[in-house]
Amino acid sequence: MEKLIITAAICGAEVTKAQNPAVPYTVEEIVREAKSAYDAGAAIVHLHVRRDDGTPTQDRERFRECIDAIKAVIPDVILIPSTGGAVGMSAEERLQPTELFPEMATLDCGTCNFGDEIFDNTMPMMRIFGNRMMENRIKPEYECFEMGHLDTILTMAKKGEVPGAPMQFNFVLGVPGCTPATVGNLDWMVRQIPAGSTWTVTGIGRHAFTMAAAGIVMGGNVRVGFEDNLYLSRGVLARSNGELVGKVVRLARELGREIASPAEARKILNL
Repeated sequence: MEKLIITAAICGAEVTKAQNPAVPYTVEEIVREAKSAYDAGAAIVHLHVRRDDGTPTQDRERFRECIDAIKAVIPDVILIPSTGGAVGMSAEERLQPTELFPEMATLDCGTCNFGDEIFDNTMPMMRIFGNRMMENRIKPEYECFEMGHLDTILTMAKKGEVPGAPMQFNFVLGVPGCTPATVGNLDWMVRQIPAGSTWTVTGIGRHAFTMAAAGIVMGGNVRVGFEDNLYLSRGVLARSNGELVGKVVRLARELGREIASPAEARKILNL
């Protein structure tokens, strides 16, 4: 198997300091958490940004400030800015980070229930996102929350509406209202992707480490972080994103997978 690429989703748009005081809001806190994850073994940081009061934002200049600050400390890390933003944001609002020409960015693959809310990703919206990424030479990480999302994005890629092969997928399993986090569901999704594709699994909440273990043994890659799960173990809050990444590293070593550096991850992902 190839080496394991670990992604750290360090803050997301929804979790708060009331849930875990270590959730980062400020630029300095975001840099702290990115470095803690990198030092523990993450090659990639999946990046949302916040205002200092914790309000989620897709503001281009806030992204620029955070990206520049992270790169000043860990210059070789791979950054994947989110174009998902927060529920209710417009497409143009969500696309602002693409104006900074990152090497990768997320592209959400369909509308879905997101707990009590609706995460809106219509096909016309996805075509706009796909065109922007092709124009700006950004490799998408295709985020699939539902099984149908995968078929949708593969069909769009065949039509040239979004970037095609080689494709990178992130299977986000366990969001309330979306595809449950089971090994069977993950196996089904992995079997559908084109040859030469790469993939990552994200388990939400209590599923974070069971899905991480499945991803490790199946030859995929793993995402963890405060965006997806705030706990190191049942009832024990993680003190940093680095603690969550460190647990994946320990699992990987027990299961015989080596950890990819950012340089090795770039080769695996065809960046």
